[in-house]
Amino acid sequence: MKKFFGFAFVATLLAFTVACNNTGGDANKTTPTAGDAAATTNTATTANPADPNAPAAGTENAVDPNVPKTTIKFAETEYDFGKVKDGEKVTHVYKFTNTGKEPLVINSAKGSCGCTVPEWPKDPVAPGGSGEIKVEFNSKGKTGQQSKTVTIMANTDPNPTQIIIKGMVEKDPNAPAAPAGDAKQPQIQVQPQGGGK
Repeated sequence: MKKFFGFAFVATLLAFTVACNNTGGDANKTTPTAGDAAATTNTATTANPADPNAPAAGTENAVDPNVPKTTIKFAETEYDFGKVKDGEKVTHVYKFTNTGKEPLVINSAKGSCGCTVPEWPKDPVAPGGSGEIKVEFNSKGKTGQQSKTVTIMANTDPNPTQIIIKGMVEKDPNAPAAPAGDAKQPQIQVQPQGGGK
């Protein structure tokens, strides 16, 4: 039984490490140029149905199909925070307008990694009204080029909608370096079973 729990712990640890890697699962995405960013400034990005970060249909964050649909327009759907040092937190506010004729209800907003945490309005946004989604990215342990998405589930057409926060995380030159060979590695011990007892 102890072996099972030990294996389960190692498997869980591995899953968390892979799920929150440096590229945020977006390694196959291309980085838009400044011209591409300008072209998408006033349109919402729709999630790719094959996107592994998009919530599955039928989850607790799913939008009731009987709720009237509306539309949402972001002032910007992508924010490039430039360069930051490892460990810094970056916060950005994405402003949006309910451009439809029904109240906008955001059921959930979920970051593609635990390092990306969104806050969204819990109350309905009236037609013509505006709101904000605040996103905080924690760069601790995330060196290199980063691109994280926030998937927004709402009564919008199309649904879901995604916003992106990206930039470069540089290693902090003042951070103490771990001595070589001193890093602790997880130990797995295998003990032989008693014969026939």
